[in-house]
Amino acid sequence: MMLQELEEKLKNLSGKIGFYYHNLVTGERMEYGSQEKMTAASVIKLYIMATAFQRIHEGSLKETQMIVMRKEDYVPSCGAVAYMHEGLQVTVMDLITLMIIFSDNTATNVLIDLLGMEEINKGIRKLGFKEALLRRKMYDVEMARQGIQNLITARETGALFERLYEGTLVSSEASKRMVDILKNQQLNGKIPFYLQALSEEPEIAHKTGEDTGITHDVGIIYGREPFVVCFCGNETDTPAFDRAMAEISLDLYRRGQEKS
Repeated sequence: MMLQELEEKLKNLSGKIGFYYHNLVTGERMEYGSQEKMTAASVIKLYIMATAFQRIHEGSLKETQMIVMRKEDYVPSCGAVAYMHEGLQVTVMDLITLMIIFSDNTATNVLIDLLGMEEINKGIRKLGFKEALLRRKMYDVEMARQGIQNLITARETGALFERLYEGTLVSSEASKRMVDILKNQQLNGKIPFYLQALSEEPEIAHKTGEDTGITHDVGIIYGREPFVVCFCGNETDTPAFDRAMAEISLDLYRRGQEKS
């Protein structure tokens, strides 16, 4: 697939679309609406993870710290914790892992309380990200009704994955550990949908996000020519965009394999 064809495909999708592609071997890039500020949905959890790892690296947070889950912390939708018994004990690293691989909203909100919302935003800026902004907890229906949303851009989220790949996000060890968590992603109906059916299934480190009219998937697809790809959709036809993400990801992967 030529990149011009890809742009036409993105143009034909409804709503506000952000896209970022960067071949990590050749340096080839393509962007479409990549600097548009988008409602983040669960992609904001990447930035919460990064700030948590920064605090662990600095020594102000212990990954083995035990947290007791309380019934009042439980929120619906994504995840597993809200279905467990009250009083469940988990570590900080357990919460980070659950937040990413199951997109667990309860784990995320407990981490936000533990780290502090303003401190998370300060941490995001300290890590060099200027656009991502945490403005509310997960499943805060009232704030969402008021239009208060967490924000990202496709380009900056692409930069986060580039730094993970380079080993320069927080530290080389932290970057590797974050990538390892992302490779264990359990929500695989978008970028990996067709890729996971290949005889040589590539490794994919990624994070999804979804809400009404919102669908995202962002990450690194490994292969002969690893690449970062970020899809962000707001006010869109989510089933159509989900299918487009799967098709485009497969095309981009095959393109890299054939060139090598």
